[in-house]
Amino acid sequence: MEKALEQLVTALTELPGIGEKTALRIAFFLLRQSRVAERLTVAVANAREKLHECPICQNLTEDRLCSICADGSRDHHTICVVEEPADVLTLEQTHRYRGVYHVLGGVLSPIDNIGPRDLNISTLLERVATGGIAEVILATNPTVEGEATASYVYHQLQSYPIKVTRLARGLPTGVDIGIADLDTLSRAFDDRRDLTTP
Repeated sequence: MEKALEQLVTALTELPGIGEKTALRIAFFLLRQSRVAERLTVAVANAREKLHECPICQNLTEDRLCSICADGSRDHHTICVVEEPADVLTLEQTHRYRGVYHVLGGVLSPIDNIGPRDLNISTLLERVATGGIAEVILATNPTVEGEATASYVYHQLQSYPIKVTRLARGLPTGVDIGIADLDTLSRAFDDRRDLTTP
């Protein structure tokens, strides 16, 4: 394999869910379709230049605040904690939740050397400490890492006089929020369980 092609394939395999065979197919497609490759290059550069984290919730935005944090009609007393910005987009499609969000930027993963300081946990605690928060909904994915992260965040929140809930088990274990159907997500919000009372 030519070195330039090998470098392209290697770069593509760093994308989530892309194996070597798929990366090779994408590489050949991009090499044949120069207009698509150019649009993709411009779109990625544009997104990297214009998007930044919202200083309140760490969701992605082009403006000073994300559209959800800036929306006065949202319930700013309820925070839904998610792993990634993609989870915000998915949960918004349910049209069931009207609070605000907090994006952790990943999950605890000792095997990948990702600890609490690598996530946006301290900024969540700062938001709660300022007061006015009635409920925090833990909406991490039902994976081993997601459950461990939810447990850690829950224990960090125990000293605050707030309600802490977890999305209901309508989400099958091991399934990412991003691929769950909207009806399941809606039921998970409706049936969330309170973690602050035994």
